[in-house]
Amino acid sequence: MPASLLFDPDSYYFGILPLLSTTASHFGVEAIEVGRASIIGQMTTGFPVSPLTGSTYLLIGLTGIELGDHQKKTIPLAFLVTIVILILSLLIGAISW
Repeated sequence: MPASLLFDPDSYYFGILPLLSTTASHFGVEAIEVGRASIIGQMTTGFPVSPLTGSTYLLIGLTGIELGDHQKKTIPLAFLVTIVILILSLLIGAISW
């Protein structure tokens, strides 16, 4: 989730994720698991708080709150949700340890 504050979706999925999956394959981790792990934090909880995505500005514009206030209240909860999703994904076998 924290990486979504540094990269917009296109930069992450077309630039960073291929590098991560190639590097992970050298350590015996399959690329599909790297993709699944990336979706857990990026698509579910990361991009709604990122200032690099247009949907965030639409969200705060429609609600009338400031970006800083939105991030202060949302990031701790989003990080907690990311951890819960990660634990559940490990338990059901969507990603492996």
